[in-house]
This record gives sequence, C-alpha cells and structure tokens, in this order.
Amino acid sequence: MTSKEWKDVKLKDITILISRGITPKYTDSEGVIVINQKCIRNGQINLKESRLTDDKTKKIPENKFVDNNDILICSTGIGTLGRVGFLRNKLNTKLTVDSHVSIVRANKDYTNPIFLGYNLFSRQSEIEAMAKGSTGQTELSRIDLGEMNISLPPLETQEKIARVLSSLDDKIELNNKINQNLEQQAQAIFKSWFVDNDNNIELKNGTFSDLIISTLGGDWGKDYPSQNYTEKVLCIRGADIPEIKLGHKGKMPIRYILTKNLINKKLVNDNLVVEISGGSPTQSTGRIALITNSLLNCYNEAIICTNFCRALKTQNHYSYFIYYYWQYLYDKNIFFSYENGTTGIKNLDLTGFLENESIKIPNKEIAIKFEAICSQFFKQISQNGKENEKLTQLRDTLLPKLMSGEIDVDKVEV
Repeated sequence: MTSKEWKDVKLKDITILISRGITPKYTDSEGVIVINQKCIRNGQINLKESRLTDDKTKKIPENKFVDNNDILICSTGIGTLGRVGFLRNKLNTKLTVDSHVSIVRANKDYTNPIFLGYNLFSRQSEIEAMAKGSTGQTELSRIDLGEMNISLPPLETQEKIARVLSSLDDKIELNNKINQNLEQQAQAIFKSWFVDNDNNIELKNGTFSDLIISTLGGDWGKDYPSQNYTEKVLCIRGADIPEIKLGHKGKMPIRYILTKNLINKKLVNDNLVVEISGGSPTQSTGRIALITNSLLNCYNEAIICTNFCRALKTQNHYSYFIYYYWQYLYDKNIFFSYENGTTGIKNLDLTGFLENESIKIPNKEIAIKFEAICSQFFKQISQNGKENEKLTQLRDTLLPKLMSGEIDVDKVEV
C-alpha cells in the first residue's frame, strides 16, 4: 500500500462528534470525574489532575461524556493548547471534560479510532497553530478543528499502523506500571519499618534538619552560550520531577551557566531535589526527586536544578530514608501547611519544614539496610526508564513516517 492510494478527507467527515466540554461546579465529594487540560500530556490521559463534579451540578448532556477510544484535545490554555490525548483501553468509569477540552469521536466506518488518535497526536503543533484570538486568550474552535485535513489510508492499513504504534506504547505503559509498583513496594517497606514500626526498630525524635548537611540553590542561566555563561548543563524543573521518579530522562531543558556556578551547583549521587515554588490548589509544592548515579549516567552533561527548586545534601546513607519519609508526608498533604505567598504562585517554607516537622530517625545501621533494599528498586526503575526512552524515540520516529505513508507498515517489525 502506497501513500498514492490514500485519500485526503476533512476531520469532520470521518467523525461522529466534535464537542467542546462544559465546566461544572466542583466539589471534594463523590461525583463525575472531569478531565481538564492538565490531565493531557504525551498522548496520555492522567486522571491525577482531574476534578469531581458538585452533587448539585445540572444534568450533563450525553455528548459531553467521554466514550471508549475518544480523542481529547486541549482547546485553550497557554502551554497546553493543542495537546492531544486518546484512550486506547476500555473505560471503567464515567468521565466528562471541562470547557478547555474538546472531544473528538471517530466514525468507525471510515477510520480506526486509535489510528486517528495517533494522527492527531503527531500534529499537535499544527493544531495549536489553528487557534485564534488575542495574546493569552487564544482558543481552538470545533468548527476549525473539523476542517482539518487528514490523509487516510484504507481501514486495513489504519489498523496495522495502530497495532504497531500501540504495541510500543503498551510496552512503555507496562514499564511505567512496573516502576510504580516498585515505588509502592519501597514505600510500603518504609511505612512498615518507620511509621508502623513492625520490627520494633529503635527510633529517636528529630527533624529533617538533623540529617541535612546543606541546601543548594538552583540556577537558570541562559538559553545560549554568551560571555561567561559557557557551561552547558541540563536543568531539573518541578515539572520534570514526575518523569525522573519513573526513571525517565524527561525533557529537562539545556541551559548555559557560569563556571563557578557549575562547580557549586552540580548535582551528585544521593542529592535530593525539592520543588519550592509553584503548586496548585490540588498539588502542593514540595515534590521531591532522588538523584542517583543511574540517572546521572544517562546524560553527557552535568545536571543542576532550576532556581525554583533546591538541592539537599544529606548525611551518608540517609538519602533514601529522607526521600521516602518526604514522599510519605507529601502524600498526606503535609506541605500545604508550609506554603506561603499570595493566591498566585505558592512558595515552600523549606527552612521551616526542615526545622519544625517532627520525624522518627533510625540509627545509621538501619538506614544502611534500608538503603541497600531501596537502591535495588531504584536500579530497576532506572533500567525500565532507559528502555522507555528508546521505545519512545522509536515510536516518535515511526509516527510521522507511518502517518504520511513514507514507510510501508507491512515492513515494520517491533
């Protein structure tokens, strides 16, 4: 099958629905899950950022609910407009979208939904460029979206392309689930040893400041080398922390900093990086990542953290203990009480947290045993993360070539 046998069609002609969502009232009580633009990233739908409808919400129209294999497109938002996510697996819960997200539903008589999802995902920049409006208030209309041109092969070819790309994403998803499971196992061991104290470990009262040798400020440097800003580095932002926790390199930006700052701010094994500025009403500051040699060896450049983060240097053998204690407290929403600032950007009172949050501290012998167990989990997480980087690169290389017909899908083996 060659691209000459493909047909050019409009998106509206191969879909049965292109619908903009509505924003209902939100509550913390049980209701319908609402997907917003923050939930859509890297072609995936992450419900961690979703909200719940208010019990008093007016009846939501049926065309605002998400169905199996639907494609979701961010229709507004700086930095999110044009993002595409799609559901490759069967839904087991009821979902809707807010007014910042549009639902695109394929007509299966003409197109494979997964093929169409990958097609639109590969053209996110093009979709973003279709938005209209003034600076900061641009939005994508469903009418314009419907006029988008799609190069469409026969259904059989679409299904083959969808299978090839889905097989890669299935492997990526499996590795992510394994990594999440490893993280949960380590967290369970931490809780058993140091919270529930099932082994009757001797613990003494203290604070994190008893285990932190020093804190290190971040840097942002320059976009390009200029004057004395010549040292090329990668910079961890708060947004990179979730990727690092999964063992991924993520999309840390390249920056150029002063030589003296490289010497003073370069991250090394066992450093901890903490996000101290940002957050949201549902996500506090204080996200944390542990820097390991496995992570550092993934790069040719040195790594620093941005000036919206801080790096912590710990006492020997206590970095894993601090990391999991910190994550345990973060999951309990403790960090909201250490935030200050206006209704806009929140800042973490890091010093106050380190000096005032009471913790139970084991002796070094126990900390070493815990480190030995957790370091093996981290090693496996890193290996799975490296494999996912290769799989993602392969998928992203194949994607535009398969969608244009440049590569014959029958000749692709994965």
